[in-house]
Amino acid sequence: MERAAGRLIDRRGALAGLGALAAASTGAGAFATETAAPARLVQGGFAFGRTKPRAPISVDGQTLGVTSRSGLYLVGFDRDAPATTVFGAYVGGQWRTRTETIAPVSYDIQHVDGLPPETVTPTKPDIIARIAAERVKKVAAAESRDDSEDFKDGFILPLDHPIRTSPFGVQRVLNGEPKPPHYGLDLAAPQGTPIHAPAPGLVVLAEPDLFLEGGLVMIDHGQGLISFYLHQSRVVAKAGERVRRGEVIGEVGMKGRATGPHLCWRLGWRGRHMDPSLLIGAAAPATLTG
Repeated sequence: MERAAGRLIDRRGALAGLGALAAASTGAGAFATETAAPARLVQGGFAFGRTKPRAPISVDGQTLGVTSRSGLYLVGFDRDAPATTVFGAYVGGQWRTRTETIAPVSYDIQHVDGLPPETVTPTKPDIIARIAAERVKKVAAAESRDDSEDFKDGFILPLDHPIRTSPFGVQRVLNGEPKPPHYGLDLAAPQGTPIHAPAPGLVVLAEPDLFLEGGLVMIDHGQGLISFYLHQSRVVAKAGERVRRGEVIGEVGMKGRATGPHLCWRLGWRGRHMDPSLLIGAAAPATLTG
């Protein structure tokens, strides 16, 4: 359950009606230096803001790039974000800051059995070397910083009529072995179901058959917001191309560490793990009002 604004939110049921969620707007939360903006001030959530164009921005005292050409910026909150976060923008020769409370989330524990042992605890030197080489590619792609605002209109669902099989952030026990949290949202669908880009962006990685992820596509939506699409049976998108909202980027599969056909949908912002479902139906502030 989530606790926010004095009430409990049942996160396990929050995606039961994914269609309804896609049409809903996010809750409002005034946070930015010069404007109020839609936000999800919870662990794994996000906040938008708008201030002066190309103003340096900071989070918890660390400078993290600059605002867009129109002054828009996004801040992501990690799965394990602390109770408070301080946002700042350097405007008019000084740092203007604002502190917001980040609501905690209680995560379930999930047991997954029947996985090939080498995908859980690799022991063969060639597999270990392959995983390490593939990790270098993924880390490099996650460091992309496209100068765009492709996140500004939020997300749509990447699949039509999916079934949620695992929420974001659960603690995973694989074949009886405790593992790090699952940073994705698992959406089951038949093999070959088209996967759509939930927002415009730059494809920064398109690999057909990684050892753990199978077919993997990564899209940069601007300012370090990177979405991931794992276990694809066929990758359609190509690295270096720009995709439109709704464009097909691949097909659902079960390659890599998977027990059935599904899409593992992930989202990251500058090393922070986010819940991609929280950006469904979101929209950034259109104008500066402060």
